[in-house]
Amino acid sequence: MRRHSYFGFLFCGIFLPGIFGFPQTNTSIDCDSLLPNYEAEPQTSAPPYIIAVSFDNFEPGNEVQVTLEALGDTGFKGFNLQAREIDGDVPVGTFKITDPNTKGLECHNVTNSAVSHANSDVKQKVTTTWIAPHDAKELQFIATVVQNLENFWVGIQSKTLTPTHSGSVNATGKSKRKVCFE
Repeated sequence: MRRHSYFGFLFCGIFLPGIFGFPQTNTSIDCDSLLPNYEAEPQTSAPPYIIAVSFDNFEPGNEVQVTLEALGDTGFKGFNLQAREIDGDVPVGTFKITDPNTKGLECHNVTNSAVSHANSDVKQKVTTTWIAPHDAKELQFIATVVQNLENFWVGIQSKTLTPTHSGSVNATGKSKRKVCFE
């Protein structure tokens, strides 16, 4: 009898989720299309999420703090966040993983070129650090945010960041003050 119970539990654990369409616990999001790996349509309403950045300008090597945050009580379980040049379709720069709810992704053979969820826990906010590359043009952070299997938003954008290339911003992204003595 024990043997039959074991096989019954095994059958239920393996096959019933697929038969009844139970949600996957490890949802991934495509690096290029930013679409989740299951068949559903993205929401067309205004997203209940924002992407906030610590600076409007950057130089190569600058570190920019990027926060993906829910508005109100609407949390999220999954996301994919990238920096893309305006009208670009590939990630630029890399991320330092600083939040335990995040993990780096490899897109187009570049380690940590995107950041995603490390678990399916409901999150209100995640913060990461983006490192600017040496040849980037104007860019935005763009994200897909998954609230649940039926509700997700694709193409959420931050404000536009502009490269300065002027030497007026240091490696932390803070303005330098020049002092002149006569």
